[in-house]
Amino acid sequence: MPPALSAATTAEQQIHKAVQQHLQQELRREADRQGWRGASVSHDTTLLGNTDGLQACSAQLQLTPVGRAESILDRQRYEIRCPTSGGWTVTAVTQPAVFVSAVHARGIIERGQVINRDDLKLEPVNISRARRGFYSRVEDVAGSLAARRIRTNQLLTPALVASLPAVRRGETVKIVASRDGIEASTAGEALSDGQVGELIRVRNISSDKVIDAKVIEPGVVSSTF
Repeated sequence: MPPALSAATTAEQQIHKAVQQHLQQELRREADRQGWRGASVSHDTTLLGNTDGLQACSAQLQLTPVGRAESILDRQRYEIRCPTSGGWTVTAVTQPAVFVSAVHARGIIERGQVINRDDLKLEPVNISRARRGFYSRVEDVAGSLAARRIRTNQLLTPALVASLPAVRRGETVKIVASRDGIEASTAGEALSDGQVGELIRVRNISSDKVIDAKVIEPGVVSSTF
C-alpha cells in the first residue's frame, strides 16, 4: 500500500517524484557501466496538455517511457498514469541534468607541460553539457602532456591531453637491429619525440650516422641492417 498522502501533496509533486525515482534508477545503471563517480541527477519536467484540476493519486504512479532515448543525458518523454478508478494519464517531457565528479585543473597548465596529480582536482560537472568528453579519474590524466594551455578550473577533455611520448627528443635510446635472425643493439640519440609505432630520426652515437627508426617501446627503437 502506498503511504498516506499529505494534505499538501499535489499530483504535480507526485509526478516529479516519480520521474526523479525513475531517473535515479537509470543513472545507477549508467554510472556502473561508465564508471562515473559521485553521480547525481536532477530534471526539468514539463507536463503536456491541460492538467488543471488534476487530483493527487492515492496509488503509486505508473511511469512508461514513450520511445527510447539513446542516453540518460537525452530528452525523455513519459506517459504517467494514476491507476485508481477514475484516475488519470498525463504526458511529461523531461530534460535530465546529470552531475558527476570530473577532472579539472587546479591552476594554469602550460602547453607541453607534464600533468601531475597535484595539478588536478575533482569537481562536479553537468555532463549533459560536457559534449567534448571528460575524465572521471585523476589517474587517467596524471602523467600525460597538456596538448594546449589549460586554464585554472577548466574541465579537462581528451582534446586537451596528449600521451607522454615513449621517446623524447635528446633522450638516449637503445637502437635494436635484426636481420636473418641476427640481432644487435647500440646507443643512439632521439632527434624528435615519438609515440610507439612512429618513425623518428635517431643519431647512432658510435657512428654519428642519422637513421630512421621505429619506436617499439619507451627508450627503445628498431632499425634494420
